Amino acid sequence: MATEAKLRQLADKGCPVYYFYSTERYLVRQAVNAAVRVLSADSDEDATVLDGAAPEIEGLIMAAGTISFFGTRRVVVLPEVDPGAYGTKDLDELCSTLDSLENAVVVLGSVFPLERSKLKAGKSAQKLIAQCKVIGYVEELAKPRPFELKTMMIDRAKAQGTSLPDGAAAALLERCGEDPFLLENEVDKLCALSGYQTVTAAMVADMGTVSLEADVFEMIRMITAKNATGACKKLQTLLRLQQEPIAITAAMIGSYVDLYRVKLGAARKKNYSTVFKDFGYKGSDYRLKRSAETASHYTLGQIEACLRVLLELDQSLKSQPVEEQILLETALCRLAMAGSGR
Repeated sequence: MATEAKLRQLADKGCPVYYFYSTERYLVRQAVNAAVRVLSADSDEDATVLDGAAPEIEGLIMAAGTISFFGTRRVVVLPEVDPGAYGTKDLDELCSTLDSLENAVVVLGSVFPLERSKLKAGKSAQKLIAQCKVIGYVEELAKPRPFELKTMMIDRAKAQGTSLPDGAAAALLERCGEDPFLLENEVDKLCALSGYQTVTAAMVADMGTVSLEADVFEMIRMITAKNATGACKKLQTLLRLQQEPIAITAAMIGSYVDLYRVKLGAARKKNYSTVFKDFGYKGSDYRLKRSAETASHYTLGQIEACLRVLLELDQSLKSQPVEEQILLETALCRLAMAGSGR
C-alpha cells in the first residue's frame, strides 16, 4: 500500500483521482482512509462520502462541482464502488466526470472476487481502472504475505516497548490466521499480558484466540516428533475447554488429508502452492506450507496408515459405548506408532 509520504507527494502534485482495489475489504478500507486523511489534512471540511456499490452520478457531479468554502478542493469518496453495478451509459458518465474534475479530488475503493487465487475484474472494472490510470493514481492492494504480517506484529509490539520474538509471532499467525486487524488486537492483548516485556509462545498458546485447527496441528507435530505424552496432554486441554471429540477428530482428519495431498504432490514434483491451487483451497497457502514441512517426516504409506486409524476413531466415536477420551488417547498412540512405521 502507498505510504503516507507517497500519498502526500501525489496530493502536492494535484493528483485528482485515487483508486484502490483488492480482494480484501480491510485493505481497501485502510487505503481509502489513508488517502482521505492525507487529502483532508489541510482543510477543516469533512470529506463527502457517497456510499453504495453504484452511487448516483448526479450526486457525484453535484459533490465534485461544489466549490469548497475554504478554497481547497473538495474530497469526494466512493468507498465501495462496484463498476459492474453501473450500466454502460452510467459507467461512461462516471469516467467522464472523473476526467473533468476541477474543484474536487475523488477517492474510490472496490473489492473484487478471488478466482483461482487471482483477482477477477470484469470488463466494467477494467474500463474504470484504465480510465483512472490515465488521469490519476491506481493501486491493486495485494494481501500481505506471512513474513510481512510477522514483521507488522513485531513492529507493533516494539512500538509498545515489548519484544515479540519470531517464534511467538509465527505461533500467533498460525493460531489466528491472516486477518491483520485480529492480529493487531491479539498483539496489543499479549503486550499487556507480558507487562510490556517479552511475549512468549507459551503466552500465545495460553491466551491467544482459541483455534481448534491450530491446536490440533500442534498436537500432530508432537505425534510426528514421537511425543505421544505431549500430544495426550494437549488433547486433555482441548477436552477441558469443552471441544467436542468429533470436532477434534474432524480437525485431525483434515490435517492428515493436507499432509497426504502435499506429500502426493511432492512425489509428482509439485510444491505446496501448486497443490493449494489444484485442490481449490481458499485464503492463504500458509497452512499447506506448514503441512509440507510436517509431511517431510512421513512416507505416503505412513500417512495412509494414519488416515486408517482416524477412520476407525471416527467410526468408534459414533458407535461404541467407550469413553471418548480413551478412544482419542488410544488413537493418538496408534498414530505415533503408524507414523514411525511400526
